Amino acid sequence: MGLARAASLIDTIRAEAGNSILVDNGDFLQGNPLGDYVALQKGMKDEDVHPIIAAMNLLGYDCSTLGNHEFNYGLDFMFKVLNGADFPFVCANVTKGALGADPTKDALLLKPYVILDRKLKDGAGEEHPIRIGLIGFVPPQIMNWDVKHLEGQVRARDMVAAARAWVPQIREEGADIVIALSHSGMGDLKEAENLENASLLIAGVEGVDAIVTGHSHLDFPGPKFANMEGLDVKKGLINGKPGVMAGFWGSHLGLIDLLVERDGSGWRVISSTSEARPISRRDGRRITAIVESRADVETTVRADHEATLAYVRTPVGETSVPLYSYFALVADDPSVQIVNQAQSWYIADMLRTTEYASLPILSAAAPFKAGGRGGPDYYTDVAPGPLAIKNVADLYLYPNTVQAVRINGAQVREWLERAAGIFHQIEPGAKDAVLIDKSFPSYNFDVIDGVTYQIDLSQPSKYGEEGEVVNASANRIKKLYFAGKPIDEKAEFIVVTNNYRAGGGGNFPEIGAGKVIFEAPDTNRDVLVRYIQERKTIDPSADGNWTFVPMPNTTVTFETGPAAAKFLADVRGVKIEEAGEGENGFSMYRILL
Repeated sequence: MGLARAASLIDTIRAEAGNSILVDNGDFLQGNPLGDYVALQKGMKDEDVHPIIAAMNLLGYDCSTLGNHEFNYGLDFMFKVLNGADFPFVCANVTKGALGADPTKDALLLKPYVILDRKLKDGAGEEHPIRIGLIGFVPPQIMNWDVKHLEGQVRARDMVAAARAWVPQIREEGADIVIALSHSGMGDLKEAENLENASLLIAGVEGVDAIVTGHSHLDFPGPKFANMEGLDVKKGLINGKPGVMAGFWGSHLGLIDLLVERDGSGWRVISSTSEARPISRRDGRRITAIVESRADVETTVRADHEATLAYVRTPVGETSVPLYSYFALVADDPSVQIVNQAQSWYIADMLRTTEYASLPILSAAAPFKAGGRGGPDYYTDVAPGPLAIKNVADLYLYPNTVQAVRINGAQVREWLERAAGIFHQIEPGAKDAVLIDKSFPSYNFDVIDGVTYQIDLSQPSKYGEEGEVVNASANRIKKLYFAGKPIDEKAEFIVVTNNYRAGGGGNFPEIGAGKVIFEAPDTNRDVLVRYIQERKTIDPSADGNWTFVPMPNTTVTFETGPAAAKFLADVRGVKIEEAGEGENGFSMYRILL
């Protein structure tokens, strides 16, 4: 994975094509320990060039837009990073202040678009001028996900509305072709305001010739999007326009090949091919690189790479038990338990002299590394013994900050109902029914510590993919107890979580900025480090505070990593047995409900 290997594909494609441009559609700044090291430990002076920007400069990028993760470290840091780039950044839907009367009246944070003047070499070797317009978009949900950094400083506009306003202007200024850099997933063709995943609709805007998408960590064209309305997987078309989505972590290079011809004084696209070209292949559990890493890219970032390694190897304490997430989606789990323990410890201290000191504290956390698109090795697995910062980063991937909300018992129940949407409905008496809905992100499967509860799989999910009510009478959460008694739905609680969830991320019912009573200056990961340092040795065995409602003569199956076998005997509250091999290197397990 990674940019250094993708660089070799870039070289190959440039050699294949006489005419090419190289673009990025965001989420380049945050997402691995190097990004966190530079932002949170080393810092940046005004004249510094961020290592990822240095690599992108070396590769000769022509343009990029912003992804939501560019905002994770704040605007000042982001602009220091952008200032080091030898290429432009565009974003047409984030303003410096209030929204204007229409998108073209917005005082934007960045240029909405650029027009590149290039020379196009034809088959006979003759060169012709061509003007390429590039426009960028980011989900307006950044205002929820990074409210701490953005509130009062920027506003975000609907992406599709911005596209419809700006694309005609790009054309009027003489762009021959227009390419949208859409940091947004596919979504569907149904229009609504401020969609997070709107690439299908953006592609459908008149004047857009091609679209580069992302955000949802999938690859298009490819089988993951088979039979989705508005997509042509064979031709690589998104709402009729050439498009790509290039995976994540540099797993693929998106390639759009446009055949253009003269149309009067300009150019028009007459045909296309699209491809998400991988840099590695998977054979079961084995992943083999297809291309070599480009040495000069590695050299460019080596100093910061080595400094990052030294930083993440810093010891912080010890664990007396293994920390793993192989069963985090089917049973209470030590990797989530330790996060909840640290969050509860932290918020109790922060609130002890406030008006909220007498309210009971609950803690919500989700498993971040739980297989899925990351593959059969994408799990937390820390052996007993010394703990370093790299292990803490393994437990908590994101630089979220701690926040706490004040809600009642009924809202606690609905929080858990939303989280329980990760499970398929199971018919009583079913044999080896598939348990996990793979489209449900594991980071939305919150476990709330401080209460005990059961999940009734015979019930349908109350909430749909976007948090909308789809089965109003459904009630999966049973025996929800606090302090050994049924929870009082009118009683008030403090629930400690992260800024993403507290700000409305994941579309949990009635959870949003209006419920926040505490915004910490500390990241959840730093809280976890301090918790471990204070205790020196931790023993975060899962306490089994949640289980499934028993369903006699019913079995379900789920996939997890092959290394899960060594921890099978430790799982509490559920009967699990091995059930053979799964797909793509995963192992299959069976639960006897």
